[in-house]
Amino acid sequence: MKIELAENYGFCFGVKRAIKIAEENSNASTYGPLIHNSKEISRLDKDFKVGLVEDFTTFKPGEKAIVRTHGIVKEELSELKKKGVDVVDATCPYVTKPQEICQEMSESGYDVVIFGDESHPEIKGVKSYATNGATVVNNVEELKELKLKEKIALVAQTTRKVEDYMAIASYLIPRYKEVRIFNTICNATFENQDAVRKISKSADVMIVIGGKNSSNTKELFSIATDNCSNSYHIEDEMDLKKSWFNGKKFCGLSAGASTPDWIIQNVISCIKNISKQDQV
Repeated sequence: MKIELAENYGFCFGVKRAIKIAEENSNASTYGPLIHNSKEISRLDKDFKVGLVEDFTTFKPGEKAIVRTHGIVKEELSELKKKGVDVVDATCPYVTKPQEICQEMSESGYDVVIFGDESHPEIKGVKSYATNGATVVNNVEELKELKLKEKIALVAQTTRKVEDYMAIASYLIPRYKEVRIFNTICNATFENQDAVRKISKSADVMIVIGGKNSSNTKELFSIATDNCSNSYHIEDEMDLKKSWFNGKKFCGLSAGASTPDWIIQNVISCIKNISKQDQV
């Protein structure tokens, strides 16, 4: 069986940057999971003594708090600094950008619309920067229920599908006097999505590797499923099932932006062993 990785996959710039920051700040704690990959978070804890704190109010003055890649709510960041906590900001620059846009557009009198998952930490943080509030929508149907001003500013969660964002924009443009659309989907997201789209059209079976809570991995899996009915989302090699590969000739692989290379290589090795067993 042929096994091939998508042209673009795995750690993005923002995640690489955050991991480096964490490794350089041993004995600190991240506020919320640094990235959406529990195995990599465990590695940082084991090798660099970087812990995990879920409640920001538990940080004490002088302690070091690493802000996760997805960013945090503006008010929480302010409270940490006021408290005298040593804040190390590992927020991805691609996430910082929509935060800045939301604040600027909100202060300029625009109705801010955010395309994304309201429960996701990135969107909670981005929304908090809209000084006059913002509306989060997940699809066009939700837009139809809204009463908005004539001036609208639109941003997207950095990991959403480009096609879905275009659908949101296409709905708003003919219906409102002024619509300002900001391309806040990061380049790595676009490249990874395009790569998984290409390889999944040829694959007999697609394996998408990443955390179950990872938004960008879920989007990759959705695209893979659109093109290959035998698509599976796994966290590591322990989730693989031999039956998935029975009679298959081409296995395509992709991985979310928070998936470390060591997990990807473990998955590839396991699939190779499964393939060899089938040939015996």
